[in-house]
Amino acid sequence: MSTIYERSLIKHVEWKGKIETRLKMEVNTKDDLSLAYSPGVAQPCREIAKNKEAVYDYTWKGNTVAVVTDGTAVLGLGDIGPEAALPVMEGKALLFKKFGGVDAIPICLDTKDPQEIINIVKAMAPGFGGFNLEDISAPRCVTIERALIEALDVPVFHDDQHGTAIVVIAGLINSCKLIGKQPQDLTVVVSGAGAAGSSIVRMLNAFGVKDILVFNSKGVITKEDEGKYDFLQKEIAHMSNKDNRRVTLKEAMVDSDVFIGVSIANILTKDMVASMNKDAIVFAMANPDPEIPYDDAKAAGARIVGTGRSDFPNQVNNVLAFPGLFKGALAVRARKISEEMKMAAAVGIASLLNEEELNDDYIIPSPFDPRVADAVATAVSEQAIKQNLTR
Repeated sequence: MSTIYERSLIKHVEWKGKIETRLKMEVNTKDDLSLAYSPGVAQPCREIAKNKEAVYDYTWKGNTVAVVTDGTAVLGLGDIGPEAALPVMEGKALLFKKFGGVDAIPICLDTKDPQEIINIVKAMAPGFGGFNLEDISAPRCVTIERALIEALDVPVFHDDQHGTAIVVIAGLINSCKLIGKQPQDLTVVVSGAGAAGSSIVRMLNAFGVKDILVFNSKGVITKEDEGKYDFLQKEIAHMSNKDNRRVTLKEAMVDSDVFIGVSIANILTKDMVASMNKDAIVFAMANPDPEIPYDDAKAAGARIVGTGRSDFPNQVNNVLAFPGLFKGALAVRARKISEEMKMAAAVGIASLLNEEELNDDYIIPSPFDPRVADAVATAVSEQAIKQNLTR
């Protein structure tokens, strides 16, 4: 039987791309043409020229985002270039439409210069209601996102950072209900100090977790070593390891409650999991091979195990977050996506499962649960309104 890679390759040849544009109206007569194009189109142009905000009323801007990449951090494949990134960007656009009803256009840029990317996105801003940054290497992705958030008055969101963090927090909210612990009671070990790791640590702090240890490829992150770090890891140093402990990953796992992995395969052993506290939670999300295989984590005593894979329970999947997040932000014409809106998205995802439904293998809803995008959108739009971030 063909592998998933072989089958996908054949299908991509058949599809010739996964998305296409379609018309919202008929163009069968001269009158149709006059309304949709010249001369009738001049009138919405005049209205928008008088009031730029009217672009939301007369064009696709209010429900369309650009999915922007430079191809430097594509899946687990690395820096493979903008052309090779296009199938992933098309896939992202497909997910936006399928799960959130949001139109999305893939934009693959042939430049790695952060300032040039910033300038290009700024120049495209009049035509889009928001920007989803995708598969841009760290820490450049953070520099680019922050500059664009500052410069633009439409939502800018780097999904590789924040999408994972939102779903992790949703999973923790429901896991805490199952094990009977509060966030402030948790000791959390995070493996991976890149873009996703930094966003997860920031959201863990906002969630109320007090005791966090973070590991990069060289070991535990401490404030004492911040001179060796890039700006992203310096920030992590000030959000974690409050006692400046110098420990190995194996030592840190002893008596911990939660492991969160956004790093590399097979760095966690069964003995490390066995050394954790009772009712341990393991989110091993390296893809395609996690930090510890699901079956090994369960056999070692972890009560709740999540991965990034769809063939095991509790898939920590970004598609639970970004379609509804943008759907909600666009619905109220939000000017940005705040940290509070991200937390609202996590709460919205978690709230879909009532306490009778929750179990160790069902802490977050399926990506195919039709309620997800609307629950996230409602939570996000309400928070945007509460913070006065809407037009």
